[in-house]
Amino acid sequence: MNAAILGVSGYSGSALYKLLKEHPKVDKVNLYSRKPRRSLAEAVTAFKNQPEYLQEYDPQAIMAENDVLFLATPAGVSSQLASVFMEAKFPVIDLSGDLRLKKAASYEKWYQKPAAATKLLAQATYGLAEFEPVGTYIANPGCYATATLLALAPLVKEDLLQLDSIIVDAKSGLAGAGKKLTETSHYAYINENAQAYKVNCHQHIPEIVQELQTWNDKLEAIQFTTTLIPITRGIMVSAYAKVKPGFAQADLEAVFTKYYHDKKWVRFSGSDLPAIRDVIQSNYCDIGLSYNPVTNTVLVVSVIDNLLKGASGQAVQNFNKLFGFEETLGLPAIPAWP
Repeated sequence: MNAAILGVSGYSGSALYKLLKEHPKVDKVNLYSRKPRRSLAEAVTAFKNQPEYLQEYDPQAIMAENDVLFLATPAGVSSQLASVFMEAKFPVIDLSGDLRLKKAASYEKWYQKPAAATKLLAQATYGLAEFEPVGTYIANPGCYATATLLALAPLVKEDLLQLDSIIVDAKSGLAGAGKKLTETSHYAYINENAQAYKVNCHQHIPEIVQELQTWNDKLEAIQFTTTLIPITRGIMVSAYAKVKPGFAQADLEAVFTKYYHDKKWVRFSGSDLPAIRDVIQSNYCDIGLSYNPVTNTVLVVSVIDNLLKGASGQAVQNFNKLFGFEETLGLPAIPAWP
């Protein structure tokens, strides 16, 4: 089968291209751009030996020449492109945030861009691969959202937490900020440094809350803070919450085992808390927890590679589910070490 990518020049798009080129069920990867025709080597210098060219964006040609489209476009783009593919019921996996939120007003508040039409938002399926069914148009979750939701899902689904006590401290490497250079992403600034950013206004907050509320409608909000740290890729989420009375470490571990024992891309390690290095260059999410009975507080640590499990890897995981392939097919299972 043939797969199309719009937006290969970004970090997530580039990682997606690499995965699809090595996927045993993908015969050809076709690349498209809204800019004039150019070679892949011009768009991504790391791919200088690859022969592909970026073809001019044409939705009819994309649907005629491919079996699925991956959108790895910046915020505000896919909302303008989605309708033609939805009307044709053509499979799309959208790595942007444009169709993750069900309320247009929420998108406009958090992204400060015009939202997609309400009927399009309603048709998109939020694609948290471990918990949600796939649809024809899949809104791939954000990287912070993936790590946070997988950390909290068992506890929120089982209603084991005091829901007004959830605090998430999330740390990310520089690749999560994308290729565009900013003052805080200069080496001289971020090296040997850490920077809290978008406090209380990160665009992944509403999708996290939206998904948590589908699991437990008593939840109203969470406290969520993001910090940029001087590594290239990877996310560590430290989620804290007060536990309802009557539970111990073993009980909480049993709940996580119940939900994740058969999930091929989630590795639960009990009280052994994971490190970012454990998952880099893989599609795994590693999770561990520690319960403090003195403060009645549980700490759940969740780590992912933000460009794989947090973006392109989960997109391929959803692709596998959509077309009935083995969920691990074409995805890296051996982390980089050292």
